[in-house]
Amino acid sequence: MFIIGQVNFAAAQCAVCTKTAQQLGEGPAKGLNAGILYLAAIPLALGGVIGYRWYKREQKISQASK
Repeated sequence: MFIIGQVNFAAAQCAVCTKTAQQLGEGPAKGLNAGILYLAAIPLALGGVIGYRWYKREQKISQASK
């Protein structure tokens, strides 16, 4: 939860993206950062949902075998 709160402060750029963002200016650079973080959040959230469902299924199987 702490990491989610700190997303606004993250600079999610590789070296090439940083150089491009510096050339674009401050406004577009913030938009580029937001886009990179958005694209990174989707796979992480999907992995979390899959992991949670897997965990719950394993709990149910474990309880049924007792």
